[in-house]
Amino acid sequence: MASNQPAPEAPSSFRPASPGDEERSWGEWNPTEESVRPVRGRHRVAKQRGLARSSTVLGVGVIAAVGAGGMATAQSKPPVSISLPDAITDKLPDASSLPGVGAFMSDDSGTDATRPVSAAPLTTAGITVAEAEQGATDAGEALRARILQQAEQQQADADAEARAAEEKAAAERAAQEAAKQQSEAEAQAAAEKKAAEEAAKKKAEAERLAKLAASYAAPTSSYTLTSTYGQSGSMWSSGSHTGLDFAAPTGTPVKAVHGGVIKSAGWSGSYGYRTVLELDDGTEIWYCHQSSMNVSAGQRVATGDTIGRVGATGNVTGPHLHLEVHTADGAGVDPLTWLRGKGLTI
Repeated sequence: MASNQPAPEAPSSFRPASPGDEERSWGEWNPTEESVRPVRGRHRVAKQRGLARSSTVLGVGVIAAVGAGGMATAQSKPPVSISLPDAITDKLPDASSLPGVGAFMSDDSGTDATRPVSAAPLTTAGITVAEAEQGATDAGEALRARILQQAEQQQADADAEARAAEEKAAAERAAQEAAKQQSEAEAQAAAEKKAAEEAAKKKAEAERLAKLAASYAAPTSSYTLTSTYGQSGSMWSSGSHTGLDFAAPTGTPVKAVHGGVIKSAGWSGSYGYRTVLELDDGTEIWYCHQSSMNVSAGQRVATGDTIGRVGATGNVTGPHLHLEVHTADGAGVDPLTWLRGKGLTI
């Protein structure tokens, strides 16, 4: 159950001040005094390395700037007096004997001309000449301004680096696209050039064949091709056909395919009546199974001259012209291919 009795007071070690206490009292140390003895000795400060991310740097910079501003505000406040009971003050060591503290203490209230003092108050310590010229009078504010300026500079450097990387990537993409377009253009130009060359080649070949056709003629007219070169069958003694057969009515004119000299004209066994025309390059044209011949050996003929008539002499089954083509070395070739190679339409 709650009680309304006042709580007992804790025993106090404080006692009333006696007249002799004033003799034992000493001046209070004010750490905010503007004129103090400078700190002696060297103080090593670890060098801070740059942060990887500009956003982190900016955040730390803002925190440090706010802290610096707080320090500056604390320095501008008036000093606060501190008093302690005699029981405690009697047991405290002499402040001048404490390491690092005695240098700040003064044995008398007078001014010691031999003791160095700071040239400026703490609130202006660390301010550069440029900052002083700009009107900066507070060290905390100056420090905060420096940190913010450094953070902004690092952010600007990061943004510039990102822009440079983006521009480089864009330039590389543009170069690749340009190279691709150039390659496609070159391929298209090569294809067009090839097509033009092929067209020119075909045109030149057509002109050559047309020119040859003007100097060559078909061996006969009103014909039908019945047996081709190399065709196999038992009716040929060699087992295969050695020429090209033009089936036509008996008496159809047989013409010289090109100008040349008649090498022979007469009966030739299974070939019936045969005329051999030798061209200027040594090629021989054999006209076989004729019903009659209009030329004799040694006679020179021109393209399209009539040299005989279609017949059915020799080993035949009906009237036709059996045509053979032999090269200068005596080898037989396909008459159809040879005639078409001269520009003739067979």
